[in-house]
Parts: sequence; C-alpha cells; structure tokens
Amino acid sequence: MKKNIKDYNLDELKNLMIELGEKPYRAEQIFKWIFVENVTSFDDMTNLSLELREKLKDNFDLHIFKILQKQESKDGTKKYLFDVLDGNAIESVLMEYKHGFTICVSSQIGCKMGCKFCASTGVKFARSLTSGEIVEQLLAVQRDQNIKISNLVFMGIGEPLDNYDNVVNAIHILNNQKGINMGARHISISTSGLVPKIYKLADENMQCTLSISLHSANDKKRSEMMPVNNTYNIEELIKACKYYIEKTNKRISFEYALAKDNNDNLGDAKELVKLLKGMLCHVNLIPINKIENGNYSKSTNENILKFRDYLNEKGIVATIRRELGSDIDAACGQLRKKEVEKC
Repeated sequence: MKKNIKDYNLDELKNLMIELGEKPYRAEQIFKWIFVENVTSFDDMTNLSLELREKLKDNFDLHIFKILQKQESKDGTKKYLFDVLDGNAIESVLMEYKHGFTICVSSQIGCKMGCKFCASTGVKFARSLTSGEIVEQLLAVQRDQNIKISNLVFMGIGEPLDNYDNVVNAIHILNNQKGINMGARHISISTSGLVPKIYKLADENMQCTLSISLHSANDKKRSEMMPVNNTYNIEELIKACKYYIEKTNKRISFEYALAKDNNDNLGDAKELVKLLKGMLCHVNLIPINKIENGNYSKSTNENILKFRDYLNEKGIVATIRRELGSDIDAACGQLRKKEVEKC
C-alpha cells in the first residue's frame, strides 16, 4: 500500500520533498491543500507542477474515508461509522454546542483496556490508528457537513495513551498554524490511567486538557470497573495527575460515570472529595450509557443531582455532562460492534 501522506507533520513533509528532489516550500503548499482546502485528489493541487503531482500519486495516498453509516439524533448529534480502507471500521461523533462544533475521535480500532461499562470492550482490538487516520476523521466530517470544527476530544474508541506517538503527532498536525490551526487548549485527551504516559505527556507541555476516567475513588470498586487499576492504582494515578498539573498549570478533568447502586451514593461522594481536595481539577459527572449485556445501568436523576451538589458544597467543582445522542447508538463502540456482528 502507498503511504498515507496525512501521517506526516509539516517538518516531516519538508524532508519528504527534499527526498523527492523538490524544494522544501512545496511541503507548505501540499500541507495547505490537505488540511485547509481538504482536497480529495492530488490533481486538485493546482499550484503544483504536473510532475510533482505525479510523484505524489506514485508514492502516496490521501486515504479518504468512506462513510459506512451515519446516525443523527434529535438533538443534532451525528455519529459516523467510517471504513478505514483495510476492512476495519471506526466511529466518530460530531456534537454542536453554542461555542461551535466538537468532534469525538477514535484513536484505535477496538480497545485493550476492558472497562466493564464501555461498549468498545465488546469488539476485539485490531490495531492503533495512524496520525493521518486520526486527523482524517475530522476532515471527513468537515467535508460531509461543510463546516469548520473548532474542538476535538480523544474520547472515542481506544485508549489514546496506548497509541501515544500517533496521538501526539496528530496533535502537532492539528496545531500547525499553516494547516488546521486548532489550538491545544481546544483538544482534550481522555485516558483510563496509563500512569507512565501521563508523566510523558506532562513533559511534552502541549497545553491540551487531560481527562482522567476515574469512576471511583475506591481501589476495589475501580478495579472491578476498570482492570487498568490493577496495574496503576488510584494513589499512583493521582500522583501522576498532580505532576501533570504542576508541569502544565492546567486543570485536570476527572470523568465519573455514575452507575446505579455501585458508585453513586453519598459514601462514594465523600471518598471522592477526600481524594481530590486541594487539586486543580473539575469533575465531569456522566449519566452512564446502558450497553448490551453490560452489568451497569444509569443512576437515578435524584442521585446524580445529590452527588453533584455534595461535591460542589465541599469545594470540588462538579458538573453533569449534557446527554447527547441518547436516541442513537450513543455509547462508544456500539455502532462498530453491530457492523462487525453483521459481517
């Protein structure tokens, strides 16, 4: 297969031009055609010579995703199932807010983490996505909707920090002012808690928002929900989070999916306050999505409100995530799971 030209950041693309016997400035032209103009063919790059366009066609591919399925919610949320051109499929979700459009992208095809409340667990892990495949999710949705997406979250299928190098390179591509020009503060990375990679990300100092899937302040409960806790327990995770805050001066968001009769009572709230007291952080309470054959179900609205109010009273800023796409296959992995089962 030809190389995906979207995998290369601008500096790498300049080196490629030199290897092809071209001037480095050609890289900036190509970069703009790909990430600003969002072209679907090298022939559309009209300020390049025919010879260079032929070189590009001979050596590279633009790796344009095909839309296998698209669902639209009553609230406007759109969920895409993309063919990544190797027989696999991934999901992306477009959400509209007052401040603009946000895309939730996948970082892997399947996930190794095995979180018990996540639909991604139901389909076998295939591989990690390349940088270009990560960015192509945004480009494909922009083409389909004829919009400009201003925010991106790594909260789709996969563990972003398990695909560290490709995710970081994708962020460099997204950040570049000569391309998509999305500021790091508009990018959020969600992790189940791969502690060594949190330290590594802190040292990158990219100013992205870090979201931690916490879901319990109790090691026993968290290990039952998230096997990663058996490798990196809560004490180790919080220590890494404090290092991230110290290095970046950025507030961390703790994701907390409230499951009925499991982690949603006052005792759980008290443990959470004790764990997070004094940290520069925010708690994002998530009404959990019920998944097929899953053991967890959504907490009651009364418990969710009580949980939030208790945290706020104790000085922990907590909000309830707005439920989007509840009338479609909202949980990450459900659409892909159905596609795999259909095949």
